[in-house]
Amino acid sequence: MHDIWLVFRIMVAVAVLAILAGCAGGTSSLVEPSTSLTMTGAPSGPTVTVTPTGGAAAAPLPIATATPAGSPSAPPSAPSLTAAAPAVLRPGSSGPRVRALQRQLLGLGYWLSGVDGTYGLTTEQAVLALQKAAGITRDGVYGPLTARALTAGVRPRAHSRSGRVLEIDRGRQLALIVTDGRVDAVLNTSTGRPGWTTPLGRYRIFRTVNGLDRGPLGDLWRPRYFNRGIAIHGSPFIPGYPASHGCARVSNAAIDWMWATGQTPIGTAVWVYA
Repeated sequence: MHDIWLVFRIMVAVAVLAILAGCAGGTSSLVEPSTSLTMTGAPSGPTVTVTPTGGAAAAPLPIATATPAGSPSAPPSAPSLTAAAPAVLRPGSSGPRVRALQRQLLGLGYWLSGVDGTYGLTTEQAVLALQKAAGITRDGVYGPLTARALTAGVRPRAHSRSGRVLEIDRGRQLALIVTDGRVDAVLNTSTGRPGWTTPLGRYRIFRTVNGLDRGPLGDLWRPRYFNRGIAIHGSPFIPGYPASHGCARVSNAAIDWMWATGQTPIGTAVWVYA
C-alpha cells in the first residue's frame, strides 16, 4: 500500500511539473498573484504596467498613440520637380528671352529685322517659318514644341545646287534665298489659295516695281514678277496658310530688305515646287 501511494505521488508531481512548464512558455519561474509586472518588448509605442490576477502573464500589448487634432501626420515627401518648360513668348513679349530667341532664329537663317528684344511682326514671321519647317502648329507663338524645334536646329534644305535661286516651297509655304545650294535666308510666305494656286515650275524675275503696284486683284508692295502677273511682293497679311491670288507674299519689311540688299534682282532664277 505504501508503494502504491508513493507511485501515485510521483505521478501527480510529474503531471504538475508538465502543466507548469507548458503555461510558463518553457521557463521554470512563476509569477505570484500579488506581483506587479512591467510589460516590455512591445512592437512600438509606450509600455503599460499591469497587475495580473493570477496565472501566467499575458503577452505585452502596444498602446496606439493618437494624433492631436490639428496636427495631421506628415504627408509623403513631394516628388522632385523637373526643369520648368520655357515660358511662352508671343507678339508683344519683350526682354532678354526674346533677344535670345531672335539671335537663335537668325543663327539658323530665319530672317527677321534685328535683335531688339521685342516680339514684333518679323519675329512672329520668323517663328512661323520655323514652325512650317518643323511641321508643327503654325501660330507664330513660341511655345514648347517650337522651342524643341529651335533647339534641334530645324531648318529647310535647298533644292537647287548652283547659282542664285529664289526657291518657293509651296508645300511648306516658305521662301528660300539660296546661293549654290546654301540657304542664305528663310522667309515666311503665303502662296495662292485654292482656285488661285501658284503654278509650279522654273522661272526668272523679269520685272520689278519699286513701290506700290495697284492691280485688279489688289495692291502689291514692291513686287518682283516672275510668271506673268505673279510676283513675290510685300503684304501686311502673311498667314500660315495659302491666302493669295497666286503670288508669293512676304512681309513688307522682308521685301524692303530684299530691295535694300539686292537679294533677287532681275534675272534671278525662281523655282516653285511642292
